Amino acid sequence: MAKKKKAKKKALKNKRHENGRGHDHVLDRLYVVIDGRKGADPDTSYTARLFSRGRQQIAKKLGEEAVEALIEGTLWAATNVKPKAIWSELARREGLSGLAEKASRKSK
Repeated sequence: MAKKKKAKKKALKNKRHENGRGHDHVLDRLYVVIDGRKGADPDTSYTARLFSRGRQQIAKKLGEEAVEALIEGTLWAATNVKPKAIWSELARREGLSGLAEKASRKSK
């Protein structure tokens, strides 16, 4: 019975990949979103705004974010924040525009 469930799950996964949906890894989904922002309206997408400013600005922002990620990772450990909480927050934000997410923080 377990083999049938696994086979069915694998078939569904393959079908989603065949028709362009269902990227199972978060990095695959992130890549699709970022790649889709190339040429998008910079007024509606922060990533599109970065693309419109060129590679140097993208690299600068990536450097800033890398430093913040290192600091936050240390703080997570110091305050006992578990990876599950981080994954849950990232899942909550998936599909939400960075500009919209940032605007929602300002209104709180």
